[in-house]
Amino acid sequence: MKSYILLENIVFYANHGVFPQETAVGNVFVVNLRIETDLSKAATSDELTDTVSYAEIYDIVKQEMDVPSKLLEHVAKRITSRLKEVFPQIKQIEIKLSKRNPPVGGQLDSASIVLVE
Repeated sequence: MKSYILLENIVFYANHGVFPQETAVGNVFVVNLRIETDLSKAATSDELTDTVSYAEIYDIVKQEMDVPSKLLEHVAKRITSRLKEVFPQIKQIEIKLSKRNPPVGGQLDSASIVLVE
């Protein structure tokens, strides 16, 4: 049986970007996570110690989002690496990191990258 923890549409205000104005002014970013891990023990025990805490996942993501980077790819890789380090029981992570209203000279809702590790 495959099982996943999903954290969807986590919104952060952060200072990621290539251009100096992006790092000075900041922007809105949205993180979506799909984490594959075995949830069968927690499903029967009803104990937090038998799962990966989504509150702890959120805290790690927030800490990494607080560190300015030029590229979304770099931020996403830091997040996935840190989550796998803290929670070795994670089998796979899919992260989608989106920047709302990116400075591309046209109108679009967001620019996103997806990493699967």
